[in-house]
Amino acid sequence: MDVATASRLRAFESWMREHGVVCSDALRLDASEAGGVYVRALAALREGDVVATIPRRACLTPRTSGAAAAIKDAQLGGTLALAVAVMYERARGADSPWHDYLRLIPDCEPVPLVWPEDEAARLLAGTELDKTVKQDREFLCEDWKECIEPLISSGELGVKPDDLSLEKYFAAKSLLSSRSFRIDKYHGSGMVPLADLFNHKTDGEHVHFTKSDDSDSDEEEDGDDQSNADSGEEGDVDQSNIDLVEEKDDDDQSNASADEPSTVENSTAKPSGEGYNDEDLEMIIVRDANPGDEVYNTYGTMGNAALLHRYGFTELDNPYDIVNIDLTLVTKWCSSKYSHRYAKARVSLWHKLGYSGCTSEDAEYFEISYDGEPQLELLILLYIIFLEPEVYDKLVCVAEDLVGDDDQHDEQDTIDSFAKVVEVTRPAKNGVEKLPDVKKLLQSESIGSALASIADNRESLYGSSTLKDDEEKLRTCSPVGERNIYHSLVLRVSERKILGRLRKHACSWPKTKKRKHT
Repeated sequence: MDVATASRLRAFESWMREHGVVCSDALRLDASEAGGVYVRALAALREGDVVATIPRRACLTPRTSGAAAAIKDAQLGGTLALAVAVMYERARGADSPWHDYLRLIPDCEPVPLVWPEDEAARLLAGTELDKTVKQDREFLCEDWKECIEPLISSGELGVKPDDLSLEKYFAAKSLLSSRSFRIDKYHGSGMVPLADLFNHKTDGEHVHFTKSDDSDSDEEEDGDDQSNADSGEEGDVDQSNIDLVEEKDDDDQSNASADEPSTVENSTAKPSGEGYNDEDLEMIIVRDANPGDEVYNTYGTMGNAALLHRYGFTELDNPYDIVNIDLTLVTKWCSSKYSHRYAKARVSLWHKLGYSGCTSEDAEYFEISYDGEPQLELLILLYIIFLEPEVYDKLVCVAEDLVGDDDQHDEQDTIDSFAKVVEVTRPAKNGVEKLPDVKKLLQSESIGSALASIADNRESLYGSSTLKDDEEKLRTCSPVGERNIYHSLVLRVSERKILGRLRKHACSWPKTKKRKHT
């Protein structure tokens, strides 16, 4: 640990004592080779141990910040308000009550939002973050111009314009996406000193961040999301448009457009009012740790796209990775094989039958799981694309009669719905074929061949390099000295491997037996 980091750690430890933050003697704050601060165990930690308590008044929130009045006057809410609070307290320097805390954490987190724009476009091309990061920049620029520029012009905060610049706003948002926690209804989301120093490990956390106002559950994130109030679970992960997306709450700002202004009330020296709670926040051990172990929190079960987007890092062989294939890509493939009119008609019938892919604000897409399993709705669309004209026409005539009153909630519902389609397109002599046979119809040679072609088209978005090229670059890349390149390669290699599994999966389906001519 270098002298400067050691000095900042000592100052922060003194700050914790002054502000009533209690850290167990069984924990030690330390610094990694890369300069980041982490937490490790000095003694055995056992499930149920409380290892830290943090007063809510010690948290940096729009309510506790010296900018509270200006934030209220500007009618800012959510993490937009929190970003202003963080920028303001940073601008105050040593005059800020959080000075020694803010000195310990980085100015910004290395998320793609703050990478040089041309570098982000080059390194993320074709990945699940390609469009998302560009959209982030656009939304945040709009927010800054509409909400923060007027605040600068008003001069109410009494800081230099540069202290609230667009660059500083991006930096603040990067901290919030990776470090803020949902505290309670009164405070909303905030920076929680000490709690945000525990690093993430997928399915390997030792501590959970807890709060006593569980009755306010309708406004809180899922219990598995322990590090960030704005994070969710990568899983809905609408990873194609990771607007942080999965388990949104009132303050979900993964997508800057979610910054809906809301008046901040009761910003008083002695807080009171509905939703206020002065009980300490706690960090509790949920998995045993041995002396010397790093003590981990969890940010949720997320794939690398969400981890990189929100927190600025990835994990090798992350089992929660997925790849999304846009409906537009499938339509483009169909148009090249048949015609645009043909593709449009087949997709329209698929929708008319009640099917859809996953949806985000501006796209419809299909998920390919880590093991290469394609989303069932994609297979059904390909089945409809390959129907013979006379069968297609027959299905069009009865489509409205096949749509049930209830939405499809799980795979079995989708299979049951598809069985009705099969009854029309492939009537069996003795009634509808059994469901296992119905599902096998979606694993035909033609559908498998189509999936392989679509996978090739999806992979072409990464550019001219091959998977082998990327794997070789990753082997020789430094995760510290070439951080952005390294983590973008981890993401791209994982996605390309999933597409490879999709092709292998599709090619394993039985081939159609050719008839012998006599």
